[in-house]
Amino acid sequence: MSRTLLRSLLELRAPLPRVTTSPLALVVRSISTTTPTPSAPSASSSSAPVSKTALYPPEQPVHKPLSDSVRSLLPVLAAQPAHYITIHVHGVPYLVTRGDHVRLPFRMPGVGHPFVDERLFECKATVLGVEAEPMREKTKTKRRNRKVKTVKSKHKYTILSISHLKVNTPEEVGA
Repeated sequence: MSRTLLRSLLELRAPLPRVTTSPLALVVRSISTTTPTPSAPSASSSSAPVSKTALYPPEQPVHKPLSDSVRSLLPVLAAQPAHYITIHVHGVPYLVTRGDHVRLPFRMPGVGHPFVDERLFECKATVLGVEAEPMREKTKTKRRNRKVKTVKSKHKYTILSISHLKVNTPEEVGA
């Protein structure tokens, strides 16, 4: 089987969410990051100088105006004592709340688009450190062959803690 086909099959396989109440329990989570745009190449002396804004217009998120039902129900939701949020990592939902610990693999592929308008809530996470799982050893043999190959693997994870989770009021949203 080719390597690219195997990778695509492994990416389609969805991990099961591991949610427990223990303080040492961890959940898989990703954080979206933005990458800076590359700088424009210098123009030659014969042509007119081109501004950076013409080549790379600033990408600002397009926000739709809040509907009347969202505007009326947002203060009721913000007044409730405890909040939780469902985060989606590669299409798999995970339920987190304030104080939960999150286990994030280092080399996680790209992140998708948000389902809910980002102005409606605030969710902040703090990096606690790096954790490594115990060494795994798996013996592999082929049929009718005495040779045994031992494969060792030890994956590292980033540990996050959800420190702040808040639902904004319509005044804070500004729409």
